[in-house]
Amino acid sequence: MPGARRRRAYSALFRVGTVVSLLLVLSPALWLLAGVAARAVPHWQWSVLWTGLQGENGGLLGPILGTLVLMGGVLVIAGSVGVLAGIHLAGTVRTAKAGRGRRADSVATWLRIASDTLAGFPSIVLGYVGYVALVVGLHWGFSLLPALLVLSMMVIPYIAKATETALRQVPLGYREGAEALGMPTGFALRKVVLKSAAPGIVTGLLLALAIAGGETAPLLFTAEFSSTVWTGAFIHAHGFGYLTYIVYQYWSYPSAHANDLSYDAGLVLVVMVLLLLFTARLVVARTQRHAESRGR
Repeated sequence: MPGARRRRAYSALFRVGTVVSLLLVLSPALWLLAGVAARAVPHWQWSVLWTGLQGENGGLLGPILGTLVLMGGVLVIAGSVGVLAGIHLAGTVRTAKAGRGRRADSVATWLRIASDTLAGFPSIVLGYVGYVALVVGLHWGFSLLPALLVLSMMVIPYIAKATETALRQVPLGYREGAEALGMPTGFALRKVVLKSAAPGIVTGLLLALAIAGGETAPLLFTAEFSSTVWTGAFIHAHGFGYLTYIVYQYWSYPSAHANDLSYDAGLVLVVMVLLLLFTARLVVARTQRHAESRGR
């Protein structure tokens, strides 16, 4: 009996600890959301979504479109490279564990060290490297392509790590069963392994897009800022608009309208992240239902 009471006490204490930890995670996020909404909603006007920015006046059309273009470009560039790198790392780890030599294990170790090192670089340092190598070195000027390359380089390690972790959690029997059925390796990877690992991969992509959409320092070195709407040019564009610059710069201006634009830009960024989260959950839920139906 004393042992049973002790176990129940430990179990209750553990549940209380998990609830407290959850509150500690949720409280700052809810506090930030409430703070942004409280500053932006009282003076919110829907016209800021389709009105161009004119100095400290106007709306946020140019920065909104610029942020969406940045996030879309990062999804294409970093998503492709990161997912393929994660697939290679996961395959290398499985080969090494299968006892096919130490060379694969060595390659995986060096690739993982390189990825972790890249992830540890401060974003402003990457921005400065992009400025020296791309903006000045290749004479691209402050424009979209240097910003995309620097942001993609910054988030590729997160996507690769999430992809590798998700693929390693897929049971090895899935791949062995596909091989036993005579499926080609690429077909089995696409139709069996990647679909089972889709929730983890989508989570990594979501994290990468959230990081890319919230960065300012590397963009100051590579894209500078422009209040005009993106014209479609990737280089020699003489600046590029994005929302985080408005949040970073306009809140300290003496103009009341500029301060309001700063709060509006923060609210739009929060809504973008929430929409990304909602979309990712839909993709994950649909993928899991598909996997369950195939299993039945």
